[in-house]
Amino acid sequence: MDAGYVVSDWYRSVVAMTLRIDDELELALNELAEAEGASKQEVIKRAVIERRDRTVHKAKVERIAREVLVEYAEALDRLSKK
Repeated sequence: MDAGYVVSDWYRSVVAMTLRIDDELELALNELAEAEGASKQEVIKRAVIERRDRTVHKAKVERIAREVLVEYAEALDRLSKK
């Protein structure tokens, strides 16, 4: 989406983001921040990074499992018949 102007890399690295949350999430975020002794921003950052890491790891494991199943399909078939 080009609005006819360029946004600098500096701006992208420090710009704030508005996050709209409901009362339930606000309460959970406050409790978690207090329990961890961290800011709400830090709690959200950790949660997003942790979720990304789990998702990427799961995708990698699933890809490798598919490759192994293909590579060893014949051996697995023979083992299943014993």
